[in-house]
Amino acid sequence: MKVSLSWLNQYVTIGMPIGDLVEALTMVGLEIESVTDRYQYLESVIVGAVTEVKAHPHADRLKVCRVDIGEKPLSVVCGAPNVKTGQHVPLALPGTLFPDGSSLEESVIRNVASEGMICSEAELGLGTDASGVMVLDVATRLGTPLATALELEDTILEIDLTPNRPDCLSIIGVAREVAAIQKTELRYPDFGLEDSANRISEFTSVTVEAPDLCPRYSARMITGIKVAPSPFWLQDRLLSVGLRPINNIVDITNFMLMETGQPMHAFDFDQLAENRIVVKTADKGERFTTLDEKERLLTAENLMICDGEKAVGIGGVMGGLNSEIEDTTTSVLLESAYFNPISIRKTSKKLGLHTEAAHRFERGMDPEGTVKALNRASKLMAELGGGTIVPGLIDEYPAPVAPRTIPLSVADTNRLLGTHLDSQKIRDLLESIEFSTTSGEADRLDVKVPSFRVDVSRPQDLMEEVARLSGYNHIPTTFPVMPSETRKPSKLIHTRRLIRNLMGGFGFSETINYSFIGKNACDQLRLSPDDPRRKTISIVNPLSEEQTVMRTSLLPGLLSTMDRNVAKQIKTQRLFEVGKIYMEGGENSPAIESEMLATLWTGLRNDPSWHAKDRACDFFDIKGIAEGLLRGLGMKNISFTALTADLCRYTRPGFTAQVRTGSTQLGLVGEIHPQVLEHFGLKQTAYIFEFDLNCLVELRPEGKQSESLPKFPSMARDVTLIIDRGIETVSVLEHVTAQKEMLVEGVHLFDVYQGKPIPEDKKSISFRIVYRSETQTLEDEEINPLHEKISKRIIEAFDAGLPA
Repeated sequence: MKVSLSWLNQYVTIGMPIGDLVEALTMVGLEIESVTDRYQYLESVIVGAVTEVKAHPHADRLKVCRVDIGEKPLSVVCGAPNVKTGQHVPLALPGTLFPDGSSLEESVIRNVASEGMICSEAELGLGTDASGVMVLDVATRLGTPLATALELEDTILEIDLTPNRPDCLSIIGVAREVAAIQKTELRYPDFGLEDSANRISEFTSVTVEAPDLCPRYSARMITGIKVAPSPFWLQDRLLSVGLRPINNIVDITNFMLMETGQPMHAFDFDQLAENRIVVKTADKGERFTTLDEKERLLTAENLMICDGEKAVGIGGVMGGLNSEIEDTTTSVLLESAYFNPISIRKTSKKLGLHTEAAHRFERGMDPEGTVKALNRASKLMAELGGGTIVPGLIDEYPAPVAPRTIPLSVADTNRLLGTHLDSQKIRDLLESIEFSTTSGEADRLDVKVPSFRVDVSRPQDLMEEVARLSGYNHIPTTFPVMPSETRKPSKLIHTRRLIRNLMGGFGFSETINYSFIGKNACDQLRLSPDDPRRKTISIVNPLSEEQTVMRTSLLPGLLSTMDRNVAKQIKTQRLFEVGKIYMEGGENSPAIESEMLATLWTGLRNDPSWHAKDRACDFFDIKGIAEGLLRGLGMKNISFTALTADLCRYTRPGFTAQVRTGSTQLGLVGEIHPQVLEHFGLKQTAYIFEFDLNCLVELRPEGKQSESLPKFPSMARDVTLIIDRGIETVSVLEHVTAQKEMLVEGVHLFDVYQGKPIPEDKKSISFRIVYRSETQTLEDEEINPLHEKISKRIIEAFDAGLPA
């Protein structure tokens, strides 16, 4: 918004340097984008005297003038009809930049050199008269810059306002802030208007059929006016803020827009059918031509100002071409209203019509300011248009907006702002911008919010006012309390970080997928009808069909990532993701959130190399990663148990294991079911494991434990047995460790064989038992009997045989 300091001075005396004013306004929230001298372009326009005027030798309508500027006479070609000898005129020298953006250069016009340009008011931006040259007082000194000769001095501030401050979209609003900064009085113009009778109802009426969209509509009528150019002072005010003068009636509405921030509209009363106003919504598909001569297609949401037969304006946005003020207008119906901000915002955006009025209405206007602005505008129209105000006022205001009173705690204000202000200081600050305050209970102030501050609705808003008015730079600098004792980091965050480090060390890349999946994802994963993961949470405004519900599993995201990578010829992939899943929590219950870890491996076991053959990864590769991760997290007693076929949903039966630690289930590891691969459009095998991260966090040991390095050597003995194919090899190994023999340090499998000469229903397994003592070097005499005892127990327990 542009603000003229000369206009601002009309309401508050500015008693501080311009630089200090700019800084002060910026510090109270009115950021100044630029400061410009309004008349700087007139430095190269000087006063000259026309000493000779003669006809142009090659053009009938042009004249060649001799202009004295006090140093030497200049030859100027001029086409103005009113230029005469003896006149003092403004002469623009080469290099002058005019308000319309054009610049003046020395030129030759019809073979005659022209060393300058004699200007009109319109060309200099000092008025609208373009009929001839601007004639100055003969007392002005030749060669004087025009701005000095006419005592033109003004500075324009460009203010970048935030959307929550519509009260400052006016000169008076900015003047109120300046008065608060300087602790001076604000001078309001006269908003009063006494009515001796109420005759306006004899001429017109207003009916509001959409009070929710137009809570207040006020109107006055002025008769016997004469439409003419505005006086210089009014034109100058509008030009100073970048508005183009039109005529005295329209200019007054624009003047009030900038002075008070209240948009207004003047209707040609004689063009209103039935001489009345009806405020209602448009019909769907209705078309309307606005003042800019463009036809608009309306909807049922658009608020329209109508007469007895037709629409004459789009409420709060722009008037219609069918009721604009013309040169023949003699009676005016002046509108001043308060419209619903949301309605105006929607209409303006839908129609692509952003006007000065809509800019203010959509941010929220002062509902109590409509009549004040209406009275002042009516008096100006009667004065400048030579008309008469019809006694009486139409004011449709069925539900007046109640004033807001907000309790404000002084202690809370100082605590949140870090200040030490007493209640009287806070009252002075708020009252400087026209808030009313009274003392309440204890340290409380009851603050009545003025109607023009639509952005203030809670104590925190008042605290912000106190902070900006007292000065942000006056708030003392404080530092947060930093306790000397150390705090343990969050176990969840630390576990996440450790998992990422471990998985990165295993050669896996982390993926981050959307928390949204398609509604058919549960079917793609072959989840059973009673699976709790089918209790998905729908998204109200989904981005696409593939993102309609919150995810209940991380696997759809990983499989989709795998699909995209395969499409780009990346066949070997090692991926993992740590993230939350979401399930319905039941009626009147919040959603259930769980954090999960999911990992996927597909393609080759090793990267292609000249010294190794390409071999595809398998179940035992992903199982080894799972074991390495759990060991890295410090977890012990990990077991992998085959999952029965009826429990395998998205993994392949016979190639799926349930992972436990003790009696706690951590998750599963296995091969993706072929049907699931088909559902996701995948053609190569993939292996996954998924763990409940909350279980990992809970079971992960807090600290690290160390053990002394063994002092004595170990001894190893191998066992080869023939057992039934249906027996899990891990159960044999667990049987050895379950015996808890003191000298048994460890046991591991190193060979499995199936085939001739082993019977078809049998398999041969070979495992090694490691023995060690912490106190001595073991001898064969000690180990052999123990090893034989352990072997017999295994043979008896599993009905095993020995190889031939």
